[in-house]
Amino acid sequence: MFTLYNIRLLLLASWLGAAIFFSAAVAPSAFGVLRGFSLINAGEIAAAIVNRTLSAVNTSGFLLSVLLLITAFLLKESYGQRVFILQIVLLVIVAVTTGAGEWVIAAKMRGLRGAIRTPIDQIPAGDPSRVAFDALHGYSVTALSIAIIAGLVGFFVMANRRKRDGESRY
Repeated sequence: MFTLYNIRLLLLASWLGAAIFFSAAVAPSAFGVLRGFSLINAGEIAAAIVNRTLSAVNTSGFLLSVLLLITAFLLKESYGQRVFILQIVLLVIVAVTTGAGEWVIAAKMRGLRGAIRTPIDQIPAGDPSRVAFDALHGYSVTALSIAIIAGLVGFFVMANRRKRDGESRY
């Protein structure tokens, strides 16, 4: 079980690293670099890169959290009841927010972008389509932020596991 415990931590840490790197480096860099070339469609190209990468982050976050939820029950005896329940709640939050981010919010954004034939950057800020798109973008950022925070707290909860019989940490 010790190996399973370590694999779970490694997987969650890897996803957290990818999600944080995406948020802090990939998305801002894609838009910054491409817009620096003053291309008419720089925002559209950057958005395509960001959307594809975000899809991988959200999908992997959902699948990983489901896997960690399943394996949590194999290690249930290694955690106190409160810690076990907290871990489950945090992993459910990651699953729900990444799943909603990919299959609800991003799906609506893709549908809206498909219905709008003009690049989103060229639509006036007050246009209802632009307002709807900007709101969905905000929801997407919020969903991923919540997933990252829940995942980070979950990592520390999992990492601070103690054996039930009072032995020291692994």
